Amino acid sequence: MGLTKQERIQLHNFNNLTKSLSFNMYDICYTRTKEEREAYLEYIDEQYNADRLSKILTNVSDIIGAHVLNVAKQDYVPQGASVTMLISEGPVETAPNASFEESPGPLPEHVLMHLDKSHITVHTYPEYHPDEGISTFRADIDVSTCGEISPLKALNFMIHSFDTDIMTMDYRVRGFTRDIEGHKLFIDHDISSIQNFIPDEVQDMYHMIDVNVYQENIFHTKCKLKEFDLDNYLFGYTKESLSEEEQAQITKRLTREMDEIYYAKNIDDKDE
Repeated sequence: MGLTKQERIQLHNFNNLTKSLSFNMYDICYTRTKEEREAYLEYIDEQYNADRLSKILTNVSDIIGAHVLNVAKQDYVPQGASVTMLISEGPVETAPNASFEESPGPLPEHVLMHLDKSHITVHTYPEYHPDEGISTFRADIDVSTCGEISPLKALNFMIHSFDTDIMTMDYRVRGFTRDIEGHKLFIDHDISSIQNFIPDEVQDMYHMIDVNVYQENIFHTKCKLKEFDLDNYLFGYTKESLSEEEQAQITKRLTREMDEIYYAKNIDDKDE
């Protein structure tokens, strides 16, 4: 059911709805030699090491008003990193009305609301094609909360934290809470699409597809960058150093890689 700014539901006990947001981002790069691939993976590994990821998750916890109880972080060899934070909340009675609006959340200088005991995790996955040419970096962030508010308010900041070609987002509300008359509530805030929590200027940059199961409170949105500039996908040189035929071939490989990730299927030449 939906809530207005003026309306608040009186609950029988603690609000124990579980709200989970999974944010997956992909960065694609063309690495034509082994040396370029190794240099790209080294660059990615430094850009998204455990310390920087910890700072990103700390900002996420600040935005949703959480208190960090514990941090576990690890850099892996040869590549990759993971960070897990256990978090707790302040009293939800002080949560502002804005917590119930379908709108993008703030950037990290603002603290907006509180949440219950829960966790935030991030894992990174550098990867490359066995025939050389394509390298892919993926980061997965999961924010799980219990109580009145939704982790979707941190989505705006997460999008701004990564320079990403493709994003995949999943949001689900699980369990139930009860009002003072004993009626079960399976969701306590308005949502029609994850896109409601993405700023207009970001939506203008991406193609977006929703796959939602409203009756189960499951929402899925995937995004692919609209503009394609080959220079943004070359590592250490520009397209001017390539022949027109090379530019066309590389563009085809990169756009196929992006389409396969976006549509979650392998694409054959006959399908293009």
